[in-house]
Amino acid sequence: MNVYAAVAGRPEISVVIPCYNEEDNAAAICAAAVTELESAGVSFEIIFIDNASTDTTVAIIRRLCAADTRVKLIVNSRNFGQMRSPTHAIYQANGRAVIGLCADFQDPPEMIPRFIERWRAGVDIVLGVRQAEKVTVIHSAFRKLSYTLANRFGDYAIIPQATGFGLYDMRVVDATRGLAEPEPFFRGMLVETGFRLETIPYERPPRAGGASKNNFWALFDFAMSALAGSSKKLLRLPLYIGALGILLTLLMLLGGLIAYLDGRPIASWFIASVIQFQFALLFGFLGLLGDNIRIISERTRRTPLVVERERINFSDIGGH
Repeated sequence: MNVYAAVAGRPEISVVIPCYNEEDNAAAICAAAVTELESAGVSFEIIFIDNASTDTTVAIIRRLCAADTRVKLIVNSRNFGQMRSPTHAIYQANGRAVIGLCADFQDPPEMIPRFIERWRAGVDIVLGVRQAEKVTVIHSAFRKLSYTLANRFGDYAIIPQATGFGLYDMRVVDATRGLAEPEPFFRGMLVETGFRLETIPYERPPRAGGASKNNFWALFDFAMSALAGSSKKLLRLPLYIGALGILLTLLMLLGGLIAYLDGRPIASWFIASVIQFQFALLFGFLGLLGDNIRIISERTRRTPLVVERERINFSDIGGH
């Protein structure tokens, strides 16, 4: 079983449920989560974070809080987006492990006991992975492209169809907190920590009620933010293009030399090599600038040199 420093009155599990206009689902998802947590025999808290809903979601959750002190609520001053708001709630959790759960039942609460079981077996991160679902051709193509770009240029592998639904040990949460990301791509940050991770496949159930807020442009914005937040390699891409441009310049000069020795005109070769060299210099400087931005990002991000999995025979005095 995972062991994290025990604190009096500290719940074993925190369930974080982000909301935006979920008046049709808030009470039902809370009841379902309570049922599963009680069946698992754990102490718990349920943290709702509302992203400035315009319906009665907040009023409904306030009533839930009044009826059960294990239910908590954070209300945002405005809509901070689907990356920042859930992560903020996760960082407010007091449990020894945190479970992320959508409010609309597209993450099945019935999987909560399985997550807890694997966590008790020593797994630090347990993620649910959605199986194939019916989407439009455009949606499917865009999703495949985003995963391809993320895994090709990202600094760490992204798990396809893992939305963040799962359980994370508090040591993992603390490690992601230390990354100090202003636009946290949390499911990518989980992989970045390097802690032991398992996936559990599941079929995505239909949305219980209300309408999805994830239209194409919302998904596009999320994908671009995720790619930017999980990849520094893209900043070096112009440097590689510049190096390729230098190589092409040398080949053009070689072509001009061969043309000169063969008695043919060399003006076109010379002009092409000059233009190519200018583009190579431009991309080279852009690449150097990008790499400097990457270094600045690493310095301001306070990225730890390593993430510790375990310590043996060390004193905590002066150790952190």
